Amino acid sequence: MNSSYRHFRLPMAAALALLAGCASTAPPGAALPTPPVPTAWSATPDTRAVPAAVATPLAQWWQRFGDPQMTDLVAQALQAHTSVRSARAALQQARAQAQVQQAGLLPSVNASGSAQRSRSGGSTGNNFQLGFDAAWEPDVFGRLNAGADASEADARAAQASLDQVQVSLAAEVALNYITLRGQQERLSIARRNLTSQRETLQMTDWRVQAGLTTSLVSEQARAAAEQTAAQIPQLQASLAQSRHALAVLTGRAPGALDTLLASPRAVPQAPDDLVLAIPAETLRQRPDIRQAEERIAAALARVAQADAARYPSFRISGSLGLRALTLGALGDGASVVHSLLGGISVPLFDGGAARAQVRVQEAVLEQARVNYEATVLTALQDVEDALVALRGERERLVHLQAAADAAGNAALLAQNRYESGLIDFQAVLDTQRTLLSTQDSVATSIANAGVDHVRLYKALGGGWQ
Repeated sequence: MNSSYRHFRLPMAAALALLAGCASTAPPGAALPTPPVPTAWSATPDTRAVPAAVATPLAQWWQRFGDPQMTDLVAQALQAHTSVRSARAALQQARAQAQVQQAGLLPSVNASGSAQRSRSGGSTGNNFQLGFDAAWEPDVFGRLNAGADASEADARAAQASLDQVQVSLAAEVALNYITLRGQQERLSIARRNLTSQRETLQMTDWRVQAGLTTSLVSEQARAAAEQTAAQIPQLQASLAQSRHALAVLTGRAPGALDTLLASPRAVPQAPDDLVLAIPAETLRQRPDIRQAEERIAAALARVAQADAARYPSFRISGSLGLRALTLGALGDGASVVHSLLGGISVPLFDGGAARAQVRVQEAVLEQARVNYEATVLTALQDVEDALVALRGERERLVHLQAAADAAGNAALLAQNRYESGLIDFQAVLDTQRTLLSTQDSVATSIANAGVDHVRLYKALGGGWQ
């Protein structure tokens, strides 16, 4: 150790201790905002809220529908969809950036070597050098640690963002699949009713030929049949669009699943034994809320980082190497050279830029807190809305099924009474229209109930707890 460093060491250590006592590295209050969270869900009385430990597991909620094909499509989408792949890349970037920040806390060491040959006048000289250079910035006021903390929080937020993408994607696949199966059922209903109406049309044509009725009756029957036939192309187009959507969601070309999904299947339905966790526990399951929390953590760290940047920074560097005029002399003890240097940089005047930067980060922190509150309130609304919709659809379905049964009986009675000459044909047409409408409404309601289940699972944050 040379004498210059011995004289430098003690004053520098004293300065470090003094300045460390002057600076406050503690960030502002880290408590999260406390938006109003109810103690229980109010939307439905038949769903009790319990601790998370006894609530229904929602890690892979789509399996509760009991449809292997839907489960397979969800799995394929989670692997192949572009949004998931992009979110994974963003997560890798955030994790790598966190590693970069962590590396800044450690000393850096470089190896170097050189060989020089020079000629001056009539003499020629050589110079050979090998060595190591090291440098380290002591994080006295926590600036580097705060930056590392911010990057780690960003990485956790990126993970939550990936989880949110997966939750949304699984829900989107399930929604499209359930909608497709509902459309297939509606198409089947329309075709069955069309067949019945064409049989009625044929019967009226025979009665017209026999002189038992007028052409007016025949034309009314024809108009009813054509109206039903006109619904079929629209339903077929909607079916094709749903198949295309599912193909794209699973990373395929739009027509790739046409054969796989051509055969009709029943609309998948989830069981009604869902037990919800209390609202506070439910919110912790949602990736978007976890992401908002990590954004606050990152903003807090950056406030501390900006504050620490207002204080002096220190740097210690040194080198150890060999220097000689010949290669053979590099191994001699006399060729060893070393140096050690300590430095300090003190901001004196910046026109208030450092303080302004602190205020900038404090404003970012406040935005993060407000965003967290908004995210929590939106989450509460999502769950309550989904519960209301599901309860309403269940009640609606009960009445529609009763109406469909009555409409079927009425259509059969009207047909028999018309054939017996007891009523006019208009009553037959009215009952047929009512039957088609109620059956179509039942099929739509069944699909809507499945869709409402999916939206409830999504609102609860089901997928990746």
